[in-house]
Amino acid sequence: MTAPGLDPIASPPVAPNWARRPANLATAVTAELVARIVRGDHPSGTSLPPEPALCEAFSVSRTVVREAVKVVQAKGMVQVRQGAGTVVAPRALWNTLDEVVLGAVVAEDETLGVLDDVVVTRRLLESDMAGVAARTADQDTVDALRALVDLMDRLVDDPLAYREQDRAFHDRIMRTSGNRIARGVVRALESQVGNTARYTGRTDPDLCAESNRGHRRVYERIAARDPAGAAEAMSTHITEAWLVRRGGAGEPGRLERWCGDR
Repeated sequence: MTAPGLDPIASPPVAPNWARRPANLATAVTAELVARIVRGDHPSGTSLPPEPALCEAFSVSRTVVREAVKVVQAKGMVQVRQGAGTVVAPRALWNTLDEVVLGAVVAEDETLGVLDDVVVTRRLLESDMAGVAARTADQDTVDALRALVDLMDRLVDDPLAYREQDRAFHDRIMRTSGNRIARGVVRALESQVGNTARYTGRTDPDLCAESNRGHRRVYERIAARDPAGAAEAMSTHITEAWLVRRGGAGEPGRLERWCGDR
C-alpha cells in the first residue's frame, strides 16, 4: 500500500518492440542476410526469398529490405538476374576483405582455415615489408623498434598493453617499407579479426615473452641491414606466434605453403 499523502511510485515505462530494434535496420538486416548466406541457409545458385517474405521474416519495410539487398549485392554475395530474382553468388565472388563478410566467414569456420589464410596473407606481405625496411630504415626507426621491443619485454604480464605495442611494432615496419597498399591490406585484416577470441587465442605471459623474442629477431635483422634475414625472421615470427595461438583446432595445412617451398 502507498502511505497517506504520497503518490504511488510509477513503474518505468516499457519500451515498445520497435524502440528496442537497431537504429539502422538496413545494417542489421544486411548483417543477418550475410550470416545466413555464409551459413548456407541460402546456398550459392539459389534465389533469396522474395521481398514480401523477407519483409515478413525481418518485420521491416520493403525499403529496408531493398537497401539491405543492395548492400549485400555490393559485397559480391548476390546477383540480380532477369527472371530469376536475386541469386546467391559463388563464394569465389564474395568480397572477403569486407568486414561483415569476413566476420561472418570466420564465425562459421570451425577449422580455423580462414584465419590460417589471414595469417598466410599477413606473412607474405609483412615479410616482404620487413625486407624492404631492412634496406630503408634510418637510425631513428631502428632506435624506435629497439625501444618497442624493450617495452614489450616489460609488458608481458599485461596482454592488452602488450598487444597494443605489438601492433605498433609491426606498423612501424610496414610504414618504413613505404608499401601503402600492403600496409592497408594488413591493417584491414587486423581490424576485422584482431580483436576476436579465435584470432588472439591464449595470452599467457610466457607466450607474450616468446612472441617478443620473435620481434627481437626481426629488429636485430633490420638493425643489421639484412633484408633476407629480416624477411625470414618476420615470416617465422608470424607463423610460430599463430601456431601457438590457434591451438589444436583443425589442420593448419595452409600454413605449410611457405614451408613447402623451402
